[in-house]
Amino acid sequence: MLYYLFGLRGTFRPLNVFQYITFRAGGAAITALATCLLLGPGLIAALRARKVGQVQRTDGPQSHLSKHGTPTMGGALIFLSVVAASLLWMRLDDRFTWLMLSVTLCLTAIGFWDDYLKLIKKNPKGAPSRVKFIVQVAVGLAVAAYLAVRPPNGAYPTSVNVPYGKELFLELGPLYYVLAVLMIVGSSNAVNLTDGLDGLASGSVIFCALAFAVVAYVAGNVKFAYYLRIIHVEGAGEIAVYLSSLIGACLGFLWFNSYPAQIFMGDTGSLFLGGVIAVAALCVKQELLLPVVGGVFVIETLSVILQMASFKLRGGKRIFKMAPIHHHFELSGIAEPKVTVRFWIVSIVLMLAALASLKLR
Repeated sequence: MLYYLFGLRGTFRPLNVFQYITFRAGGAAITALATCLLLGPGLIAALRARKVGQVQRTDGPQSHLSKHGTPTMGGALIFLSVVAASLLWMRLDDRFTWLMLSVTLCLTAIGFWDDYLKLIKKNPKGAPSRVKFIVQVAVGLAVAAYLAVRPPNGAYPTSVNVPYGKELFLELGPLYYVLAVLMIVGSSNAVNLTDGLDGLASGSVIFCALAFAVVAYVAGNVKFAYYLRIIHVEGAGEIAVYLSSLIGACLGFLWFNSYPAQIFMGDTGSLFLGGVIAVAALCVKQELLLPVVGGVFVIETLSVILQMASFKLRGGKRIFKMAPIHHHFELSGIAEPKVTVRFWIVSIVLMLAALASLKLR
């Protein structure tokens, strides 16, 4: 919205800065951070008053029993901060603005419904898993259909750029849209699985969003895209602004979610955070960078799959003490804050590895 102040630059020259993506990205991050910090205490107090708190499993790490009753549904705080900052700083005439916000709204809604049933209606099962999955697939199909009609770059509608290769592409044809759905559904659930330690999911998402914000900015600039030999996507700079608001919101949430957490995000936050990161990867045509920069989420998901497969195929034998794998490290005697920080370090390394792909071509 503030972008349009650029039109008044003839009257007041400093308003010229509102045309720059870097300025608006910084403004979006600060706005989202400030919104989180301002609304956080009130939301925590309101959730605590309504006894909307975490219900801890008795078969999990014993150190987590003290978390019982901690306010949940904090993802609403991230959602409000992201939407407010995005509407304020993104261009409202850009298609990616509404695509990112639409996915945010849909996945937040299904996550909120699940948390609402569990925590307010006291239904331990929450929303049926089948329904949640159907909604996620529907969102994925809607995004895939949109990208089929209006691809980010018409010259590469169903091609994926292979990282670390010089102008190396894989043409997938119709399978591209299957990949798009799998990315959105898989990423959404992967972040949800990772949200098990104080600050783990929100911190890891920050590094993913930062990597794709840089890629989006570069892809949206014709000269940078040509120089770095990546696919140019007109308007992708607005995705960088959106992701900056996401970074600011997650930083603000981390203020309250760091160990010992005052609030948890719940499905309200985790489902949409993973989903929008995947949509960003699709829109900037760097699909194969997602498993690189989101390697922590991939590892967490694989640990659950391997644990379940081992339990069923090997007569109840387990690979890990508990899955997802962050609980395995906890049960191995590593303190929760140390596990979280070490996972952050891995996320930072993977972020740098992903960004290095821009030059190694």
